[in-house]
Amino acid sequence: MSERIKELSQEYFRSGTLAGLPSQLFIAGQWQDAENGDVLDVYDPSSASVFTRVSAASESDVGRAVSAANQAFHNVWKVMKPSLRGRILAKAADLLEQQAERFAVVEALDSGKPLAEAEGDVASSIATLRYYAGCADKIQGDSFPLGQDAFSFSSLEPVGVTAHIIPWNFPLATTLRGVAPALAAGCTAVVKPAEQTPLTALMLAEVFQEAGLPDGVYNVVNGTGVAAGAPLVSDPSVRHVTFTGSVNTGVSVMQAAANNITSVTLELGGKSPIVALADCDLEKTAEGVLWAIFYNAGQICSAGSRLVVERSVHGALVEKIVEKVAALKPEHALHNPNYGAINSAQQLDKIDGFVSRAKTRGIKIACGGTRCLSSEGQGWFYAPTIMDEVPLDDELVQEEIFGPVLSVQVVDSVEEAIEAANCTRFALAAGIYTQNITHALRLSQGIDAGQITVNDYWAGGIEVPFGGNKMSGIGREKGLEALRSYCCTKAVTMAF
Repeated sequence: MSERIKELSQEYFRSGTLAGLPSQLFIAGQWQDAENGDVLDVYDPSSASVFTRVSAASESDVGRAVSAANQAFHNVWKVMKPSLRGRILAKAADLLEQQAERFAVVEALDSGKPLAEAEGDVASSIATLRYYAGCADKIQGDSFPLGQDAFSFSSLEPVGVTAHIIPWNFPLATTLRGVAPALAAGCTAVVKPAEQTPLTALMLAEVFQEAGLPDGVYNVVNGTGVAAGAPLVSDPSVRHVTFTGSVNTGVSVMQAAANNITSVTLELGGKSPIVALADCDLEKTAEGVLWAIFYNAGQICSAGSRLVVERSVHGALVEKIVEKVAALKPEHALHNPNYGAINSAQQLDKIDGFVSRAKTRGIKIACGGTRCLSSEGQGWFYAPTIMDEVPLDDELVQEEIFGPVLSVQVVDSVEEAIEAANCTRFALAAGIYTQNITHALRLSQGIDAGQITVNDYWAGGIEVPFGGNKMSGIGREKGLEALRSYCCTKAVTMAF
């Protein structure tokens, strides 16, 4: 732990907060209170206590933010040289790197995830900015062969104002996953962070401003989904909506956007399988499964929440995972534990409800299955839980829990593994553990998912497209693929 992080942690434990935290809305380059004076409490999930408050936007605040973004788009940002846009994003990456320790501490406090996980999120956010900074002057069109009597070509142009509805599980990383390619393409952004975790999106405004981003290009409207999110996605000046969250809310977002023929990128629920075949490396597989479901306490859309395992290794693999679970200890995020908190009391209740109902149905619990507290007797924590031999049609298999609960499904062949992997309405991610390349390729072809990894569940980075099929969403983020969401194609043909 660095000296800077130690200082910030000591300040927090001494005072119950941190000095200099942003607390207002950021609109048109200015810090502003919400017009109606409303505020939101911001909780530390590790202690279940309020540590700061922020302004809560209403429809009028959102309207001002969209108007500012629209003016900045037409008058400044879309007409700026792409190479200059790239330099500003690269400068922002450098500034974020200089402030990485403070961002990590705030992210850990805001979300409840262990400090090391928050540091990883900040590092990936820096990489995202640098990646798309390099893309800004490389977005180009094509020419089309029409013969000697005409010349036809296309250009890729920014769509305009973009809205970004951010979840609470990866606040900074998800913000930049959408905002960075949008800005690189020449779009402007209005960000509505989750009401539980607004701070790093606001802190990012300070970074962008220092990097020289023109006023109005990046705006932040904290608030609830009803008061701020709904009017944002319904505004006719918004030309693309990027949303990460639940399926039900995603449907509402898509319906609202449809009224204005606004395009959407939706990253929604997941119930991602990890397929472990009989020939897998048991130690490597157990370690992979452990972090696929218990990283960020399972609060990840693409968490490996189902283990589809061949019967011959079922007992040995589950036993090995349970042994590893015993080493996971919940503590306050700033103590840098290996296991973090649940983000809210409401989410904790939801997780406990799934497990409690499973107990009444007689589902076998290999470990966990209870609420727990840190060693200080505080916080919203749920014990790492493994539910064994769960039927295919059980809600533990079919529904997204969004918490540290692994459901084990036992199969007898590769064909059954593919069937089990595809048995839900979700198709976001999947993992495969096998030492047989033929099996790996058959499973990769047969499993319906937007992203598949083999022998390393969290493989990949900002370069790899990410998104879901079926009810897991529409569109792709990350990689060069993400830029398509923020561009429209214009074809020009000249006859002579």
